Amino acid sequence: MNTRTLRRSLFLLLWGGATATTYAQTDPAPEVRGTVSDATSHAPLPGVTVLAKGSTVGTTTDASGQFSLSAAPGSTLVFSYVGYAAKEVPAAAGPLTVDLAPDQQELSEVVVTGYSEQNRKTLTSAISSVKGDELKNIPAASPDQLLQGKAPGVQVSANSGVPGGGIFIRIRGSNSVNASNDPLYVVDGVFINNTNLVATGLGNQVPSNPLADLNPSDIESIEILKDANATAIYGSRGANGVVLITTKRGKAGDKTRITFNTYHALSEAPKQFNLASGPELAALENERFLNDGGNPTLLPFRSAAAGGRGLPEEQATYDRLGDVFRTARTQSYELSAAGGSAKTQFYIGAGYFQQESIARPSAFDRFSLRVNLDNSVTDKLRIGTSTALSRTQRNVSSNDNNPVGVINSALFTRANLPVYNPDGTYAKYGSFDNALALINNLNNDAVGTRVISNVYGTYQFGKNLTLRSSWSIDFNDMYENNFNNTLILAGQPRGTASSFLSRDITLLNEQTLNYSVNFGENHSVQALVGNTLQRNTFQRTSLAGQQFPGNDLTTIASAATQTGSSSRSQAGLVSFFGKATYSFKERYTADVSVRADASSRFGANNKWGYFPAVGLGWRLGEENFVKDLGIFQELKLRASLGRTGNQSFVANTSQVGINDFISLGLVQGGANYLDLPGTAPLQLANPDLSWESTRQWNVGLDAAVLKNRLVLELNYYDKYTSGLLLNVPVPRKTGFSSLVENFGAVSNKGFEVQATANWLPKGAVQWSTTVNVARNVNKIETLAAPITTGSRDIFRLEEGAPLYSFWLYRQTRVNPENGDAEYEDVNGDGQLTVADRQLVGNAWPDYFGGVTNSVSYKGLDFGFTLNFEQGAKIMNMNRFFLVHGGTQSNIGYLSEQLERWQQPGDVTDIPRLTTNASSNNYGGVVQNLSDRYLEDGSFLRLRTLTLGYTVPAAAVAKARLNSLRVYVQAANLFTITPYSGLDPEVNSQSGVSNTKNFDWATVPQPRTFQVGLTVGL
Repeated sequence: MNTRTLRRSLFLLLWGGATATTYAQTDPAPEVRGTVSDATSHAPLPGVTVLAKGSTVGTTTDASGQFSLSAAPGSTLVFSYVGYAAKEVPAAAGPLTVDLAPDQQELSEVVVTGYSEQNRKTLTSAISSVKGDELKNIPAASPDQLLQGKAPGVQVSANSGVPGGGIFIRIRGSNSVNASNDPLYVVDGVFINNTNLVATGLGNQVPSNPLADLNPSDIESIEILKDANATAIYGSRGANGVVLITTKRGKAGDKTRITFNTYHALSEAPKQFNLASGPELAALENERFLNDGGNPTLLPFRSAAAGGRGLPEEQATYDRLGDVFRTARTQSYELSAAGGSAKTQFYIGAGYFQQESIARPSAFDRFSLRVNLDNSVTDKLRIGTSTALSRTQRNVSSNDNNPVGVINSALFTRANLPVYNPDGTYAKYGSFDNALALINNLNNDAVGTRVISNVYGTYQFGKNLTLRSSWSIDFNDMYENNFNNTLILAGQPRGTASSFLSRDITLLNEQTLNYSVNFGENHSVQALVGNTLQRNTFQRTSLAGQQFPGNDLTTIASAATQTGSSSRSQAGLVSFFGKATYSFKERYTADVSVRADASSRFGANNKWGYFPAVGLGWRLGEENFVKDLGIFQELKLRASLGRTGNQSFVANTSQVGINDFISLGLVQGGANYLDLPGTAPLQLANPDLSWESTRQWNVGLDAAVLKNRLVLELNYYDKYTSGLLLNVPVPRKTGFSSLVENFGAVSNKGFEVQATANWLPKGAVQWSTTVNVARNVNKIETLAAPITTGSRDIFRLEEGAPLYSFWLYRQTRVNPENGDAEYEDVNGDGQLTVADRQLVGNAWPDYFGGVTNSVSYKGLDFGFTLNFEQGAKIMNMNRFFLVHGGTQSNIGYLSEQLERWQQPGDVTDIPRLTTNASSNNYGGVVQNLSDRYLEDGSFLRLRTLTLGYTVPAAAVAKARLNSLRVYVQAANLFTITPYSGLDPEVNSQSGVSNTKNFDWATVPQPRTFQVGLTVGL
């Protein structure tokens, strides 16, 4: 098949019957021809939109940058292209040569805000923008993970390296204890839910990220709304920030362009656990035996002839981790078509993404399809849709806090113990499964179906007034089938199975009326009013089976014992909102907005919440006294104040959060008597229960100097969240121990800085660098009583301390004379008790941010991104369990245990080996809960390193192509960190409330090498 035939086939496949995009008036007019090129490199620009001003006559340039269209003498042609400043040129009889200059005026771009767009010049809010081109081709499943280091004040980290797994994202800190701290995501006007639907128990990790259902290549831009002036228009859903995702659309006058993009990658674990070998483990066990007062003639590892297990040097070493970690493959294929006439524009994109985990057997697959269509029915009525379909499949396996997890079974089992029994069956020790048995027999599949769709219509009343109505749905469905055969512990003695069908549906209807007008040359007004009707429905059906006749019969219908259950929950929200913006000379700007929300989740006395905000902007750079300085191309002060709310709850986690019926008095079934059904009280009613409310003020400065070569953005904010939804103790005579009330407060204060240096904005070589850094200080301002959470109550919430604080014993030293650990006596009573546990650090970084650098020379492009955190603490539970001094009889050792105290005079922080509880070295009162295992989690990571080449347009035109780019990329090439674990970006207990930076047999972020190709047809 030749290139022309292939191009036509792909075109018809994606958009049959698309019309031509060159238009002409009925009356013949002279033909105007010309060439459009880059003003800097003089390379021809394909796809430039050329329109005759004031008419619908238009075309686009071909692969050689050439165009032709009919235009009346004396008319004006308008040339526009993404990334370039628009240009108007008079039509002429002779060939035109038009040069377009790159648009370096970042402060002049249009920014998507809540329900409208606004010129960045007049923006009074704190909004960060990330273009889709900055996110493409990064080997990550979800778009939120791609924001790492891209936006100031936005902290993003993966909970683990499992593809499609949970993501931790915070915009200006965490505001709540029991409610959700995740931002609101809006995709093309659809309020999408980010509830994890995977119900299979996988330890305490969040096994899925619903945003992985979106194809990042479909994204045009992402706006992160951070301050109250930007988020108050979203009312009760705006307290945690708002992420607006705009996907690609066709453009009027563009001829149909088909793009094929693919990349293939190989990934590996950048670091491995360093375990004590068989001989080393035996020597440690013998030493522990002697330290515990054992008879030297009865060492556990003595010669077999003397009744022992063999001498230390005779012990074998079995590498189980080598069976778990692999070189994983990632592949991505995407095909899209975009274009449009003056009346109809379209974008269609289809993709397949497949990513293996570096830890067997986990994997993630996604098929995606997006259709964005806009049509002008008349000059006043416009309709359209944004619809995305996806189907995902996850092969899920347990790690983290689970003794039968794959990594746990390989990591914790002693290295001198054989993998197989003498008869060839899988060997298992203690409570741990056999890692190979799990890898070869795990059968946990989660198949998801997602529909995110919006249908809208707009009607123009005159010149300044527009009515928009939209209907949206987010349909998220997850079907899981799990079977545990008898070869793994979970399936013994005769097999077990479970099946879950989970469904989360959000329906949304919105109406907005927008008014925009300019009065003379100096005054402009934008105003809108609207309302929203929203309904959320969550339901789950689960089945379980036990006692199967054989490993080949895996459906629950084959089980001897079958059980099932179902649940359903529904909530509604009614909203009214309005916003107005006034600008004078684009120099002085004022915003005011208000939203009223009524939620079915809250008490009858407090169903309505009101969320106002105001913002002010002053462009000092337009004042003569600043212009006369000759320094600033832009200088603007911003200030905002507002209130937002939180009514979101965290589903499918272990935390007690806001559920759909939290304010109601409830009874439950199951209180049966003598085989007769009965009910019992479940929850006290609280008709006064209301929203969590966040007050936030923000001051900011935007500046551009050195002819826009240096662009700065500074923000300082102060957030105070009150009315936290907490369980407050009530008298026992009520029959309950607690009642959910609005009690408690959390604050977040911080600053954000972003600087963009356009070192070489023009010329053959172009070079720019963007650096952002942020600091957030979190503090619990009010709390009725301390709350402990996490495994072994390692985390503690306490008034005056930040969330995610670690509660441990502080080890002061290891006594060099006797080798025993010594701890700080907090209360000075001379005894070591639980009263001596204290807050010894927290998981918040002191600073975090990122660096993005890009250099281009003609067709070559080179870029890298860095992200960093400084000052956060990590609880290394791998050391907790594997540097145990002999107290764990079925668990091996990290090689770090070899650095223990052995004789008087040794200086180390690892005490002597012993199981003696009175020493408190590893057991006793302390139970290993000391800050010995709390580490500095600071890191600097090279997130991506990319080298690409775009073949010159003239060369690809000979092959009848529009464009061709090839590139190579490395991800996570290096990480500089003092942390001893595999990866400082970790949270294995992400499914437990108020925990973070907890490392427990967690899959690290992979190091990836990939090659990619982008072809424009």
